[in-house]
Amino acid sequence: MELTASALWLNTVFAGFDRNVTSAVHGLYDLAGDFFTPFFEFISLFGKGGIALIILSFMLMFFKKTRRFGTAMLISVAVGAIFTNLFLKVAIARPRPYSDESGFFYQLWLTVGQNLESDKSFPSGHTTAAFATMTAVFLVGNKKISWTAYIFAVLMGIARIYLVVHYPTDVVAGIIVGVVAGILGTFISRKLPEGWYNGFS
Repeated sequence: MELTASALWLNTVFAGFDRNVTSAVHGLYDLAGDFFTPFFEFISLFGKGGIALIILSFMLMFFKKTRRFGTAMLISVAVGAIFTNLFLKVAIARPRPYSDESGFFYQLWLTVGQNLESDKSFPSGHTTAAFATMTAVFLVGNKKISWTAYIFAVLMGIARIYLVVHYPTDVVAGIIVGVVAGILGTFISRKLPEGWYNGFS
């Protein structure tokens, strides 16, 4: 399989980091067998195409008290998807870690359920969507409480590594893109007229 220059650079420069972090995460499997596998598969469902997070955003937008949250979340996940799916995944075109059947990651992937993904690996779209929406929740909400939204986002990143559908560097990039998207989405949402937030329901 011929790699783009960017994908080859990532696979070479961060090989040790990706392998070590993945091994550390898979200590959970060594510790508890398949106990964590269905949990992380369930967490991953919430990031699939961003569908669940988009639905949640629309639900929150329906009610006046939560409309600011829903609006910021929806814009944020859209911004993250544009950067991730339309630009970075296409330009870098990094194959999934399990694509090399003779490699270290493939054997771990066989162990934890053989979950298949259809698009490219870098950055993690699931992680981007989770951090984009949860950053919006954090910024719009009361910081003393809203920081807990990041627990879900962190679990999403761990899940993608545990299931071996992403390299740790994919997840780190997803965190960065997601946080930036969340900041931009929240900024845009604050520029909307107050009538949007108070105009119905």
